[in-house]
Amino acid sequence: MHNDGKVVPINKAHATPSPLARLPVVLLQVRDKAAQQLQQGLQELFDNADDTLFEMADKARSNVDHHIFFEAMRDLRLKRKNFERVFMERLFEAFASLSLAGRGERQLVPVVSYETAPGTSKDELEKAVALEAMLGRVRHRDGLALGQLTTRLSTLLGNRLDDRENPLGPALLCECFLRAGRSLGVEIRVKLIMLKLFERYVLSDADQLYGEANQLLVATGVLPGLKAVPSRRPGGRAARELPREEEASNADQPVGESGQQAFAALQGLLTAVRGSVSPTLEPGAETLPISSRDLLRLLSHLQQYVPEPDAEDDFDLRNQLEQLLTRVSVKSGKSRVVEAADEDVINLIAMLFEFIRNDRTVPNAFKALIARLQIPVLKVAVLDKSILSCASHPARRLLNEVAAAAMTWSPRDDYQRDTLYLRIEQAVQRLLNEFVDDPAIFVQLLAEFRVFTAEEWRRSELLEQHTRDTEEARLRTEAVRQRVADVLNRRLLGKVLPRSVLQFLQQAWSQVLLLANLKYGEQSVQWQTGLRTLDELVWSVSQQGNTELIEQVPKLLKALRDGLTSAAFDPFSTREFFLRLQALHIQAPEGVDELVEIREPFVLSAMSPELAVDLPDNDPDLLKVHQLRLGGWVEFDDHEVSTQRCKLTAIMAPANTYIFVSRMGLKVLERSAGQLALAFKRGALHSLDEGPLFERALAAVVGRLRQLNRGK
Repeated sequence: MHNDGKVVPINKAHATPSPLARLPVVLLQVRDKAAQQLQQGLQELFDNADDTLFEMADKARSNVDHHIFFEAMRDLRLKRKNFERVFMERLFEAFASLSLAGRGERQLVPVVSYETAPGTSKDELEKAVALEAMLGRVRHRDGLALGQLTTRLSTLLGNRLDDRENPLGPALLCECFLRAGRSLGVEIRVKLIMLKLFERYVLSDADQLYGEANQLLVATGVLPGLKAVPSRRPGGRAARELPREEEASNADQPVGESGQQAFAALQGLLTAVRGSVSPTLEPGAETLPISSRDLLRLLSHLQQYVPEPDAEDDFDLRNQLEQLLTRVSVKSGKSRVVEAADEDVINLIAMLFEFIRNDRTVPNAFKALIARLQIPVLKVAVLDKSILSCASHPARRLLNEVAAAAMTWSPRDDYQRDTLYLRIEQAVQRLLNEFVDDPAIFVQLLAEFRVFTAEEWRRSELLEQHTRDTEEARLRTEAVRQRVADVLNRRLLGKVLPRSVLQFLQQAWSQVLLLANLKYGEQSVQWQTGLRTLDELVWSVSQQGNTELIEQVPKLLKALRDGLTSAAFDPFSTREFFLRLQALHIQAPEGVDELVEIREPFVLSAMSPELAVDLPDNDPDLLKVHQLRLGGWVEFDDHEVSTQRCKLTAIMAPANTYIFVSRMGLKVLERSAGQLALAFKRGALHSLDEGPLFERALAAVVGRLRQLNRGK
């Protein structure tokens, strides 16, 4: 694990700069509207990157290339959240810097330049060419709308900007993307693929981005006379243009075919659980299947009776549906049954939510709340099978986003008043109240929830960065304090000194050395002067009667006073010591002060010593600790502390101390690697799986179905 000697941050979060407060309100609205669209674009990018890289791996001509693309897929999955967050962080910094743009002042996000210098590597040259071509296409296609937006921003701010200083311009958007991608350990081919996907899923919608930003500015009276630029695609994101080669390959492909194919593959496995939804009538009764539309009506009826999250009774959807079918069958005199395909969907969704109910990652307080989404998700699956194959499906993404946010929550008694719980409860209740058969509500709720979580994240990142800075300063101070103690011990152990001198060194001069080391370092004149003065003082009090000493005493006293002044000591508090010191240099030490032989080592550290945990390097639990990644979440359940869900925010040198924070960014735990290994051994520490909940649930259900089929 990387360690730079100070602190290893997850990503270097920057506090929002003060110019942000001076930006007009409408500009903040432009920023937030754009951030929402760009987040959706990045989501689509990553949702499709997996498929693209898998296809590249499948077409690879060598095992090396095959391995490269599969490793890239894994890297993207692990770093996706961090990538998206850094991108949005850079975007907000670009907006915050607008008040400095056009004045020749430094910007937080530099304007990109893709001009290549002599000696540029082949990879960098290739990337620069790709970027320049990408920027050229955006400028050619959407240059007029971009120019209007830049002109309006210049008018609004009173600064003359150019397109490269526009935070929504392709140059700065690419800069945000490149900065976010620095953590990806992928080779140039993968980087170029990511750039193409960025153009495809983000920059291709630049006309919509600029159009909406211009409309907001026009609505507040900023240059309304500029002629509006017509949109290239009336349908916006839903009608995204496909490259010609993709148009040709997809021209004859019916909508939702991939979803139907995925469902068809699952149906072969779902035969093992068929028959669990059937009315309880006489065996010989005539059966009459109900249509999918009628099934949706029955589900909408049941949707109104989903119990509250704190209800004690479990809501078994399949049992409730079976009872409802029985009542309908009794009235009609025929056994009304669900068609095989619909029953397969019911069983699949029921098994998915059964996994969620047992998943450790979802806190218990949220399980009942998320379980209430079962009927809405089932209705979506009946209507649209693409939820099973498309990671970017709004219903699937909403469930994943809700679960990801809930994962970071630590138990508390008044959880029903927690802002996160209330926001999720509000979204769930809206679905239960309003969702009939139009899935557009999932798109709306997803966008609203992502805005909420993004705002929470921005606040927590500021606190988290403050936590890291504070811990870095504290641990560095402790390390220097120990260094000062070592210096005193080497020089003084075994010596006999007057008690007043010993107290002065321990209580006062140690602080002078501490501050000199912290402020200037061990190579500084200040640190070396402090050590030399320490040595001269110790030597001087043992040289009574030495005529050479009498000449050096004034110089020594001045050095001591200068050192104390640099450490802001009150001269009156040290006056008595200097009087004693002068007397020591005139009379024999035993006539002035008690002599003390220094046998005990100095201990200046403010930290309580920890018991060392001696474990072999190959201890399996210690290896699990070393595998903890920065930004990863764990659950700590120990008798020493209340149950905490916390994120590893930093590993501090020199002792490799692990610092954990809450979802609000506040420090909650500090442990050594050995202590964490022991916690793993006791079962008090658990790593939380941060993969998307729907994907994990689907994989688990498929595995279970395969086992059931093998057991036949």
